[in-house]
Amino acid sequence: MSHKILYIGYNTYRMPTEGRFIDSLNELGEVNLIYDGSQMTNAELAELIRQYDVLLLHWDSIPVPDEIALSPGNLKYICSIVGSVKRYVSLNIIDSKIIVSNWGNIPTRQVAEGALTLLLSVLKDLHAQIQEVRAQGWRLPSNYVGGSVEGLNLGIYGLGVIGEEFIRLIAPLNPVIRIYDPYVKKLPENCLRAESLSELFSNSQAVVIHAGLNEETKKSVTADLLAMLPDNGIIINTARGDIIDQDALFVELQSGRLRAGLDVLAEPDILPQNHLAREWNNCIFSAHTISDNWVKSSRVCYKMEQLCIENIGRFLRNEPVQNIITRNKYLLSS
Repeated sequence: MSHKILYIGYNTYRMPTEGRFIDSLNELGEVNLIYDGSQMTNAELAELIRQYDVLLLHWDSIPVPDEIALSPGNLKYICSIVGSVKRYVSLNIIDSKIIVSNWGNIPTRQVAEGALTLLLSVLKDLHAQIQEVRAQGWRLPSNYVGGSVEGLNLGIYGLGVIGEEFIRLIAPLNPVIRIYDPYVKKLPENCLRAESLSELFSNSQAVVIHAGLNEETKKSVTADLLAMLPDNGIIINTARGDIIDQDALFVELQSGRLRAGLDVLAEPDILPQNHLAREWNNCIFSAHTISDNWVKSSRVCYKMEQLCIENIGRFLRNEPVQNIITRNKYLLSS
């Protein structure tokens, strides 16, 4: 019996339409790729999904109707080709008998590299230097402070796989690293533990955020915490914008007291046109693209697609699927 595989996106798509990945999917079963499902009702979506064994998720996927948790029909496996799961799948579905997986650690190195790029760029005031040169100047004014990673009191908020990779990249530059993550028992070598966010921020000159977005972390970086950073202190965020009280951060940035490298902003994760922040020379906005070199890399794109094919094959052979999203992992993730 042929297995049935379904993808439903909105009226835009980032799923491939042809190539090796699609050919490999077709070898696994009967594939239906719907790129314009925006007009379907929840009832229509649920009825369609129930007819398939496997549902694929991508960045433009339509969220899975919650009623699938209680009445899944033929659906037994939801395979996210990318990392995002929470915006498409409810906790009820995670708690059901349906298996849900994602890409695991595939983009770890690229995101960690992006965070390091932002930290070094902000620390060296590269954004201000670029603006100065473009304005026909040459030397930075004396009020720009620059800085060095060596000896920098560096706070890490969240020690998942990306945080660990970031530490591996930056450790040879000899910062003093403090970490706040109440769920991690063992820290990397030569790192100090902060028992609270207050302890982390009050002892840091720069804080890099690697935490997942959940009810515990949402807006957890408050105005009071930001005030604990010294003048010219730095915030780097490549995780999720809503972890920070953005209004409070923007007050600090507009005043010129702090510096920042922000790959992500509070939802809808975009800076409005004509926003004053676009002119600030103490902040770099990388528009959720600081690690997008991995998207352009056929090697990494192939890895995420290859994992999807491998996982569907494992599922169809009744073998263990990799990177299953458990309840705990779901609650802690973005």
